[in-house]
Amino acid sequence: MLAILRERFAATAADHDRDASFPFANFAALQEHGLLALTIAPERGGRGADLAETSRVVREIAKGDPSTALVLIMQYLTHAGMRGKDRWPAHLRRRVEAEAVSRGALSNALRVEPELGTPTRGGLPATTGKRDGEGWRISGHKLFSTGSPILSYMIVWGRTEGDDPLVGYFLVPAGSPGIRIEETWNHAGMRASGSHDVILTDVAIPFDHAVDLRRPEEWNEDNSLQLAWMVGLLGSLYDAVAQQGRNWFAEFASSRIPTNLGAPLSSLYRYQELLGRIDALLLNNRILLQDLIRRTDEGSPPSASDAQLLKYLITGNAIDAVALAVEATGNPGLTRNNPLERHYRDVLCSRAHAPQNDSILTSAGRAGFSRQASLRRGDR
Repeated sequence: MLAILRERFAATAADHDRDASFPFANFAALQEHGLLALTIAPERGGRGADLAETSRVVREIAKGDPSTALVLIMQYLTHAGMRGKDRWPAHLRRRVEAEAVSRGALSNALRVEPELGTPTRGGLPATTGKRDGEGWRISGHKLFSTGSPILSYMIVWGRTEGDDPLVGYFLVPAGSPGIRIEETWNHAGMRASGSHDVILTDVAIPFDHAVDLRRPEEWNEDNSLQLAWMVGLLGSLYDAVAQQGRNWFAEFASSRIPTNLGAPLSSLYRYQELLGRIDALLLNNRILLQDLIRRTDEGSPPSASDAQLLKYLITGNAIDAVALAVEATGNPGLTRNNPLERHYRDVLCSRAHAPQNDSILTSAGRAGFSRQASLRRGDR
C-alpha cells in the first residue's frame, strides 16, 4: 500500500512543486488508508503506531512527495504528543482525535511570528488571547504555517493579555470567522507544503479552548521524548529525499555514455568514489536513525541535547549527499526537468526547522565547557 501511494504521489510531485500548489488529493488518499490517524491510540480509533512504524510511513511518503510527508509529520507529532497528556481538556482531545479518525481532520501547531521568529530562541509571542465574556478573542500573525490550506485545527502559540501573562496553546478551529490565510509561501523547497501566513483577528473561541496555558518558566520542562519523535520523523523525511537524489545520480551515471568515453560515467573512478562517499553518508544516517528510533521506542530516548545534535548530523549528511550528486552531474543536475535539483532544494529546507544549527552547536558547546569546568574542579 505504501509503495502504491509513493508512486502515485511521485507522479504529481513535480507539478505541485512547479506551481506551489497544495496536494489535496494526496491527503484524501492517505485518509482512505487510515494513515492520518496513525499515531492516535487504538482505543481512540487509531493505530497507536510507535516511532519505528511512523518513521517508516513518513520515509515512503517522502520518497513520493516530501511536502506531503512534512504536513503528515505535523499531524503525527500533534497526536503522538497527546498520548498520556492531561493538560488538554479530555473532551477536546477526544474531539480532535475522533475527527482525525472519521474524516481525516488535520492539525498543526502555529508558532513562528514575524517579530518573535522561532519560539525556541526565547521571547514572548505577540499573538494574544483576550478574555471576552465566556471565551477568548485571539489575534496574531503566524508565519510558515505548514499545511494551512487543509488544516481543521490550528493549535496557536500565544499569551494572555496583561503584565503577568500565561503562555501556551489555544485550539482554534480553522474555519472560524476572523482567520485569513495569506498565500505567501514561495520557498525554494517544500513548495507544496502550503506553509503560508495565517492572520487571526479577534477570533472567538470558547474558554476551554485555551488548552495548555502555563507561566513562561514552566515550559522549560524535559521534552526529550517529543524532541526524539520530531528528529526521528524529520530525519527520516530528509534522509529519504537524499536517498532519492542518490538513486537518480546512480542511474544517471550508469546510463550516460559520453561519445569521447564510449562507456558509462559509472565506469570512471571519480564517479565510483563519489557514489561511495554518498553511500557512506547515508549509511551513517541509517545507523543514527535506527539507534534513535530503537531507544525512543524502548522508553529511553536520547537527551534533548543529544537529539538536537542528531538532527544536526542527520540533516547535514542528507544535504551533503545531494550536494555531491549535484556537483558531479553539473548542468543536468540543476536542470528543472530533472528531479535532482528539486531534491536539492527540498533537502536544504532541513536547515530551517528549529532548532537551527547555530543554536544546536552553541548549546552543545556551552554544555561541553560546563562539563570541562566540572572536571577541572573535581581534579583539585
